[in-house]
Amino acid sequence: MAVDNRLAKAQFGAWVGIVGNLALAAAKLLIGWLAKSQALIADAVHSASDVVGSVAVLIGLRAADRPPDEDHPYGHGKAESVAAIIVSVLLALVGVEIGSASVKSLFAPLEPPGMAAVWAAVGSMIVKEWMFRYKYNLGKKLNSPSLIANAWEHRSDVFSSFAALIGIGGAILGGRLDIPWLLYLDPIAGIFVSALVLKMAYHIMMESIHNTLDHVLHEEETVELRRAIEAVPGVKRIDSFRAREHGHYQIVDVKIGVDPHITVEAGHRIAKQVKRELMAQFSAVRDVFVHVNPYDPRPEEKPADVQAPPDGQA
Repeated sequence: MAVDNRLAKAQFGAWVGIVGNLALAAAKLLIGWLAKSQALIADAVHSASDVVGSVAVLIGLRAADRPPDEDHPYGHGKAESVAAIIVSVLLALVGVEIGSASVKSLFAPLEPPGMAAVWAAVGSMIVKEWMFRYKYNLGKKLNSPSLIANAWEHRSDVFSSFAALIGIGGAILGGRLDIPWLLYLDPIAGIFVSALVLKMAYHIMMESIHNTLDHVLHEEETVELRRAIEAVPGVKRIDSFRAREHGHYQIVDVKIGVDPHITVEAGHRIAKQVKRELMAQFSAVRDVFVHVNPYDPRPEEKPADVQAPPDGQA
């Protein structure tokens, strides 16, 4: 997929999140205030935090697609993972705020919320589930960790709206049946929403940190890459192979063994062909560094690495 096309699709997905969350947050906040529902107000704050998260994702997407420069020769792909970490921190802060407000409301005079709060919660669940599925599938297709993190924000909002629905429904039932303790279900649902948000924030943060710390693809994930290298004429053996994720793309560093009796120019051509094949066959591969070693079939006497001069490296 072309870089410009990928960026355009990813940015559109981020804008869907921004506009959708703004509309939902405003609607739930207004209805929650009018219907006197602490759970729905907490849910509205959650949706509002998703707006900030989507903006962070949008900024990260633009930064990640900037071309390599002197200070960042491997590109800026990790900007997406950094954006995902920012999203997780924002989620955690919102989770704490929701929990604090809900606990405080337990000690304030309670009254049953209005039915409008029920329909607002149901509508929010439907819209946010659609947003989750759209953003998650797009993130997987574009290999975008920030979009996937943002999608899970939407899914956490589905859970929070469901919790709010139970709390609101219980409180309304308590008011109609004159069961005072059921009125506490509304703020209790807000506390439950807080716990869900904090759990989601932790999951996103751990995954994003893992991706940021130069995660290397596992051996089973590199089988096709290795086969493509071994199929290049002149490659006798792969001496070492590393492919690390750099945001939405991969950087490959490989050492190949070639006939020790060929010229440096011939070894250079083989290295260039290895790079061409990997980048042509695998859209996720952004750059390839090939080091050429003289092939020695004796495993007990592995040759020292011989790195080609600047014009001998692919």
